[in-house]
Amino acid sequence: MNKIALVTDSTSDLNHEEIKKYNIHVLPLKIVYKDREYTDRVDITPEEVYNNMEVEVPTTSLPTMGEIDSLFVKLKKEGYTHVIAVTISSGLSGTHNSIRLVSENHPEMKFEIFDSKALTLAAGAIILECGEMINAGKNFDEIVEELPNIRDRIKVYYVLDTLKYLIKGGRIGKVSGNIGELLNLKPIISINKEGIYYTYTKVRGRKQSISKILDIVKESLEEKRAKVWVLHGGAKEEALELYEKVLKLANIIEVGFSDISPVAGVHTGPGLIGVTIMSE
Repeated sequence: MNKIALVTDSTSDLNHEEIKKYNIHVLPLKIVYKDREYTDRVDITPEEVYNNMEVEVPTTSLPTMGEIDSLFVKLKKEGYTHVIAVTISSGLSGTHNSIRLVSENHPEMKFEIFDSKALTLAAGAIILECGEMINAGKNFDEIVEELPNIRDRIKVYYVLDTLKYLIKGGRIGKVSGNIGELLNLKPIISINKEGIYYTYTKVRGRKQSISKILDIVKESLEEKRAKVWVLHGGAKEEALELYEKVLKLANIIEVGFSDISPVAGVHTGPGLIGVTIMSE
């Protein structure tokens, strides 16, 4: 009998209840300061990272090959025959490639290493759908066939308080930078089909940019019912206000709320607010 393991990385921003419900195995990334290193969401919280960013901006690193291999050895011992791994965009991190390379050392199990071409709960939503399909009795091939369709139903939008962290980290992608800073333009950032950041639209001022995020959710819900997650990185109060407004919208299937992994937050800076929309 086939036994399917679900694997993701810590940037998927799943909460403990979701991880436990679907028995999801999470590979944590690392937060690296000059004199110390932390494991994402294990011994450091997103809030601690964001609060300290004016003092020191850390770097990040991938799960090691050894950590990935140890997980696969553990899964084999637990009787798993198949593995579905959903990762942060390969355009933003080397995590996907590392997992793929290590999987080749375990021919005794059948793998699908799926590139979410996104991050945070855009990737998390995919792995949650996999959990639902396993619970519904779907087999490995049926789930794998459905993965691109699930990905195509998911959109992500973010507004940053500043672009300086994206610029500094070299992850600016197709996002325009310095002039926008001077003019107080707050670009709404999304991720394209290649899994790279781009500017969806530009709004002047913080309040207007958050209002624009809400408008994007409304427009999406006018087309189809959807699950929506409100996300934040060091902007909890503003995000909660947005969450309360989203709760009142029509055509909502479900609304979630999550903080964003400090691994992503290192590159975006504090003040990040976003939404993930998964259409029905």
